[in-house]
Amino acid sequence: MGSRTQDLIFTLYGDYIHPRGGEAPTAGLIKLMDCLGVSEQAVRSTLSRMARRGWFTVRHDGRFSFYSLTPRGRKLMIEGEQHIFHPRQEPWDGCWRILTYSIPESKRHLRDRLRRRLIWLGFGMLNTATWISPRDLRPEVEDLLESLRIRSYVEIFTGRRESLGDDRELVARCWNLKGLNRAYADFIRRYTPFPSHLRFQRADGSECTEGAAFARRFRVVHDYRSLPYVDPNLPPELLPDDWLGEQAAQLLHEYHDLLAGPANEFVDRALDRQLLMREENHRYVAVAT
Repeated sequence: MGSRTQDLIFTLYGDYIHPRGGEAPTAGLIKLMDCLGVSEQAVRSTLSRMARRGWFTVRHDGRFSFYSLTPRGRKLMIEGEQHIFHPRQEPWDGCWRILTYSIPESKRHLRDRLRRRLIWLGFGMLNTATWISPRDLRPEVEDLLESLRIRSYVEIFTGRRESLGDDRELVARCWNLKGLNRAYADFIRRYTPFPSHLRFQRADGSECTEGAAFARRFRVVHDYRSLPYVDPNLPPELLPDDWLGEQAAQLLHEYHDLLAGPANEFVDRALDRQLLMREENHRYVAVAT
């Protein structure tokens, strides 16, 4: 439950809290997560754990606490928003960017981190120590090498493939596009057709109709979010004929745009400090009497 709640909170901050400045009151976060079926205890414990891990800072003002994204957290939100909503679209120039490395076994942990980040950037593995991309990602790669302090172990080249055969055959060897396409197909089946009436459940089982638009929009983004993390965002020339990535992205944008008004209004009410203060005072009076 803990990792699931953390993933939900990342989605909540990425799509709603970060665009509002990156800070939210705990009470407001609890209200929003309640509409997603997450208990107050799970929210509080997960927020505390994420703060200890460096994703949030916490400040207190009276009876309220506020969780703000750290620079590390803001960087993750910006990268995620770019991957999900604004993938690169420039045409392919026919060149491959090739990255090779020879990292000592004593620095194996850095080698593992490099591989994970290369996948995130959209590189495919040609062999164990050779990775390729059709995109010019030199600025991103240089930042990565600098952050890991492994620049001396890595070489980067640009060139054209001279082997016989279709470049899409090479792509099929370096990326698992079949598996990713199945995931896109599952997403499309799950959210088609667009529902005309939405009802959701709170953690206690009661209906949360006033947050239906928020909950549906949230779930669509959350379920889609993991796909761009493993989608290499290849140029159209290199994709299979039955590729479903564009159709899935279009469905995401339809939900995201059509439900934006009511969903954002619901979030604004949930985070409104004056409303939260009145609710807190009512609870305080109820307990006192």
